[in-house]
Amino acid sequence: MAALALLAGCSLAPTYERPAAPSPSAWPSGPSYKADAPAGATAVSDIAWRDFFADARLRQVIELALANNRDLRVSILNIEKARATYGIERAALIPTLSASGGQTATRIPKNQSANGDASITRQYTANLGVSAYELDFFGRVRSLSDSALEQYLGTEEARRAQQITLVSEVASSYLNLVADQQRLRVAQDTLRSQQASYTLAERRFSAGATSGLDKYNAQTSVELARSDVAVYTSQVALDQNALTLLVGSGVPAELMPQAEFGAVATLADVPAGVPSEVLQRRPDVLVAERTLRAANANIGAARAAFFPRISLTATAGSASSSLSGLFKAGSGAWSFLPQISLPIFDGGVNRANLDIAKVNREISVAQYEKAIQVAFREVSDALAQRGTIDERLQSQEALVEASTKSYTIQDARYKQGAETYLNALIAQRALYTAQQSLITARLAKSTNLVTLYKVLGGGWQPEQTAVAAAGAAQ
Repeated sequence: MAALALLAGCSLAPTYERPAAPSPSAWPSGPSYKADAPAGATAVSDIAWRDFFADARLRQVIELALANNRDLRVSILNIEKARATYGIERAALIPTLSASGGQTATRIPKNQSANGDASITRQYTANLGVSAYELDFFGRVRSLSDSALEQYLGTEEARRAQQITLVSEVASSYLNLVADQQRLRVAQDTLRSQQASYTLAERRFSAGATSGLDKYNAQTSVELARSDVAVYTSQVALDQNALTLLVGSGVPAELMPQAEFGAVATLADVPAGVPSEVLQRRPDVLVAERTLRAANANIGAARAAFFPRISLTATAGSASSSLSGLFKAGSGAWSFLPQISLPIFDGGVNRANLDIAKVNREISVAQYEKAIQVAFREVSDALAQRGTIDERLQSQEALVEASTKSYTIQDARYKQGAETYLNALIAQRALYTAQQSLITARLAKSTNLVTLYKVLGGGWQPEQTAVAAAGAAQ
């Protein structure tokens, strides 16, 4: 028995070695990148999303999404499915014990009876048995169990990736809604201003003080502003619909953004960290590695198929011709049926299966390396945007201030009759464009922080999830 136990612990799966990361050891540097956070700063993956987002309404909307989003629900159900699959594969390592009982009744006709009379014989049995238990000498069953385990752990990481993506998508959608609300407000303010200018231009034209050019220029600006109001009114509704879809349920009116853009976008800054540490903690990279581990284990199962498979079937119980004597002394019965299957000729099936397993591992290696390269590129892109966004924002703020002063002067000169409306119109359009660009810059900064938080692996701690809690309870 000790020898059997020792043999059953063998495995033909190759020793797993994590492939070297096909990415640089440091993030890119240059004019587009700013210095990282000081050493010792908290890793992004250790920052809970509740600590990252400052706005209370946004946090509540994210909580609703985590509770109701259908894509996330599918990810959680996939975990349950993978856990059950792993349970099935793991159960094959343990003998299956079952109890059975039955009766067999046989009628012997007269023409076959020794004494010439028809007779009925009965056989009662009660057994406890092990059915076709495979002695896993070469690790085939254990390799399949290891593969199922890695697939199960991969679904856990996929769920984490889905949760992080959902948190970032909800935040980005919420911020887009805030930005479009602000754009709508600017367009409405501009429309009111242009309508006042158009009224003045119309009065002057009616009085014969100006030509029709000022009137029609003013009317043109009114219609453009009115068109923008209609566009942004529709866009706000579309943003609300997109947010509702992400949340998975209706978002209460009191949770819709109502504050100024800057208040909603108060987000914590994030340190980039060391590439090797960051990329190895990203859940999508871990999914690829789990898939690679599963493929590695499948090679062990394919190799074991070249060796004999030994299975045992055994029963022990009692048998009697009468039900009353089933458990009396002398009724004990047993059977023992060991079987061995030795592959001799299979037309190359086992060799082909081994080749497939090896190719699948190479595919998984390439997919793992690609996941690291994509992750490195995503982080590098987000860092490149972060390095210049502050300068862009400061420039836009200065541009809005200068455009405001220019328009104020030109509008005052027009109202005093010192200028035509054309100069005031040009100044007003420049101010409007600068205001819209400032909103876009503020949105870009906030969205960049959300993107950095996502690509650096932040947003979730596994021990806080309901799924992990349920697994711990089991």
